Amino acid sequence: MALSEIDKQLLKRCLEREPRAWEDFVDRFVGLVVHVVNHTGTSRSLQISEQDREDFTAEVFVAILADDFAVLRRFRGASSLATYLTVIARRVVVRELLKRKISALAPGESGILQRQAEAHHKNGNGHASSTEERFDNRDEVQKLMDALPQDEAEVVRLYHLEGKSYHEISAHMSIPENSIGPTLSRARAKMRQEAMGSSSIH
Repeated sequence: MALSEIDKQLLKRCLEREPRAWEDFVDRFVGLVVHVVNHTGTSRSLQISEQDREDFTAEVFVAILADDFAVLRRFRGASSLATYLTVIARRVVVRELLKRKISALAPGESGILQRQAEAHHKNGNGHASSTEERFDNRDEVQKLMDALPQDEAEVVRLYHLEGKSYHEISAHMSIPENSIGPTLSRARAKMRQEAMGSSSIH
C-alpha cells in the first residue's frame, strides 16, 4: 500500500516541526504501536505488564524522535507509513525485551548468547555484557550458527536476529508452525555445545 496523502502531510508537518504535528502523529499511531507491543509479547508467550506496555510504547516513540526524526527521514514512501512503523516498533520492542532480560527463548531454557554475556561480565574482561549487545554481535552469532544445518540456522536467524514470530517463520520457510519450537530447541543445544567447545580452547 502506498503512502496516503494524510500520512504524507503528517510526515511533512513532523519533519518541519509544525505546532501540534508530533501530538497528531502520536494520536494517529499510538494504537498501532500498542498492538505491536502486545503482538510481540504474545508471539513469544510473554506476559507484558501494563507498566511494561506503557514503557515499550514510550520507547518506540522516543526512537522515532531520536536524532531529529532520523527514522522518519529514512522513510522513502515505498510502503504505507503504518507498515514502516510496524517494522520499527517491533525492532524496538524486541531490543527492549532483550535489554530487560525478559527471555525471548522457550520457557525454562537459557539462551546461549545470554550465557556468554554473563560469562564475559563475570570474567571482568570489559567486553559488552548485555544480552542485547550479544545478540547484535552478528559475527559471533553467525559463527555459532555455522555449526547448524542450513534449515536450523535459518530458523535461528529469523527468530533471534530478525524478531519474527513462529507464524511468520512458518510462512516464510513453508514449514509447519508447530515444528519451529522443537527446531529452536535442537539448535540451541548444538549452539551451547559449540560455544562451550570454543570456550575450552581459549
